[in-house]
Amino acid sequence: MAQQPQQSTTSTPVELTVKPRPGQLTFDAPRRGKPPRHLADFDMAGRREFLAEMGHQPFRAGQLSRHYFDRFATAPEDMTDLPAAGREELVSQALPTLLTTVRSLEADQGDTVKNVHRCFDGATVESVLMRYTHRVTMCISSQAGCGMNCPFCATGQAGLTRNLSTAEMVEQVVQGARMLRGGRVGRAEQEPLRISNIVFMGMGEALANYKASIGAIHRLIDPSPEGLGISARGITMSTVGLVPGIRKFTQEKLPVTLALSLHAPDDELRDELIPINTRWKVDEALDAAYDYYQATGRRVSIEYALIRDINDHGWRADLLGEKLNARGGGWVHVNPIPLNPTPGSKWTASRPGVEQNFVERLRAHGIPTTVRDTRGSDIDGACGQLAATV
Repeated sequence: MAQQPQQSTTSTPVELTVKPRPGQLTFDAPRRGKPPRHLADFDMAGRREFLAEMGHQPFRAGQLSRHYFDRFATAPEDMTDLPAAGREELVSQALPTLLTTVRSLEADQGDTVKNVHRCFDGATVESVLMRYTHRVTMCISSQAGCGMNCPFCATGQAGLTRNLSTAEMVEQVVQGARMLRGGRVGRAEQEPLRISNIVFMGMGEALANYKASIGAIHRLIDPSPEGLGISARGITMSTVGLVPGIRKFTQEKLPVTLALSLHAPDDELRDELIPINTRWKVDEALDAAYDYYQATGRRVSIEYALIRDINDHGWRADLLGEKLNARGGGWVHVNPIPLNPTPGSKWTASRPGVEQNFVERLRAHGIPTTVRDTRGSDIDGACGQLAATV
């Protein structure tokens, strides 16, 4: 069982999460108390109704939205356009504390920062902020833990604690933007760039928490003051291959990138590496991904963690290339990822020569292929390493 957090922002601690059996899938999140309702849970019309229910003037929704989504403010004293009488009560009701950062770790000379957040119920989640020369990418969590149980992923091995709310996802980004604006990410001489890219690649399977995740995407891409105004083309939705979720997401017609965590082109191996494959096979996942491309025009990313002597064989690169080409050209890009180490794992990354051979075989099939940068691996902040340890 996962250890209970040492401290909590509430008097009601989160329940212990039972570690899943090998191959066990958890689609329904455990029922727990819901986080406080927050302005970011709603669109603008919903915010007006939310405030009216609490006895406040609905037009305050626009003022509060500008403070939260434009200025990243939460302190009542910074919101001087609100009436002094009742200001603290209004702000505490509309913008309650959702995440308390209990640990921050830095790598890459401060350009990569991993934050561990404690939620209202004591559950912990992680987000990672990565600063590059001309962009800033943030990796956020959609669940506390994960129910997909992939054996090489620290998050999946921990089990699923609960789904996050829309506002809990958005708050990860707002806190990251606040850090960036305050000069707390990277070197002092760097310009305080805005967050340009969001990847739903942190803890959890976002398509298993569908409604809240879609709400978060809208809060991220809606123009200010309804949202953060981030380009939809800078958003990536990652999935292990939850085919019904991909099909549903396709109908949203959002210009968001879909990333399919494939990790094996054959069902025999993928059944072992990605337990969801026992429900929806490789070809079903690839068909759904290709249909997403056709509907949105957005090239799909195939994520492939290279594991030494497990899935890095040349013939598997050839098989992957053949399967992708069978569905057409120009629709896909492959990101091989050297496996990041996790505690107690029996697997490790492929040898450099084997990795290069895998990449060259894919390129020989005409498949655009780029080895993924493994930012934050030394602070357990890279793909597959997020376990929200405090």
